[in-house]
This record gives sequence, C-alpha cells and structure tokens, in this order.
Amino acid sequence: MFIWLLLFDTNDFITLGKTASKVGEAEKQKKYYLQKIAEVSKNKQELLGSKDLLEKYAREKYLMKKPNEDIYLIEEEED
Repeated sequence: MFIWLLLFDTNDFITLGKTASKVGEAEKQKKYYLQKIAEVSKNKQELLGSKDLLEKYAREKYLMKKPNEDIYLIEEEED
C-alpha cells in the first residue's frame, strides 16, 4: 500500500515535489509583479502630481507638441 502511494498514486511524492516547485516559482513571480505594480503606481502619482512632468512625458512618449512647434526625430544607428 505504501509503495503504491509513494510511486503510482496521483498524489505521489514526485508530483507533490513538482507542484511545490511550481508554487515556489509562482510566489517569486507574484512578488516581482507586486513590486512592479508598486513602482508604476508611484511613477503614476508623481506624473499626475506635476504638470511639468506630465507635459514632458507626453512630449517624449507620444510626440505631442504645441501648435507653434516642430518636432524633429533623430534616429541613432546601432552598432
């Protein structure tokens, strides 16, 4: 009976070990993504709290401009 549970059952020790490993990896990913969410939330609060930072972000990210301005994009070659 013990050998059956040890090797052949659907809840054998090998399967339990693999499942524990997957859970550990998922916990690491959860910690990583919670940290990234905290960083993004902090950046969002800083961005929305300052009109100058918001304008800078919009200009750099979305190439927004004032009506009387021209934008020139300079592409750098990668070696």
